[in-house]
Amino acid sequence: MSVGRKRRTHKDAIEEFKKGKIMLRDKYRHALVCTSTILMALVGALIFVSVPMVRANPSPDSVAASATFRTKCAMCHGQDGAGSAVGKSMNVPDLRAPMVQNVPDAELAQVISNGKGGMPPFKSSLSEDQIRALVTHIRSLHQKK
Repeated sequence: MSVGRKRRTHKDAIEEFKKGKIMLRDKYRHALVCTSTILMALVGALIFVSVPMVRANPSPDSVAASATFRTKCAMCHGQDGAGSAVGKSMNVPDLRAPMVQNVPDAELAQVISNGKGGMPPFKSSLSEDQIRALVTHIRSLHQKK
């Protein structure tokens, strides 16, 4: 045995083994935390990117409702709901205004079905589903104001 070199005991070997296990466990923990963080960031980015894409692609129902609005309503209410020149001369309300947007859905559907003031009834030319779709379309107009 050489001088200055400490003899390794069984106790020292166990301590070294425990220290190595602890370091290995800490490495696994670190890897797990990093992997989890990366996965969460990827999921967040995916959600962040996909939500605007879903909103940008209107559903077939909203496309149909928009077409119905253009053919049945826009002549008086305008494409954006603010009122066309003809509609403004008849004092039609701005469909984007809180006064209209705060009206319950059932009441808006009733006005579309039965008419009101100078507005003709549409219950004979539109189905209940089309009328409900128009109410949803009218609700979307407040975002365009």
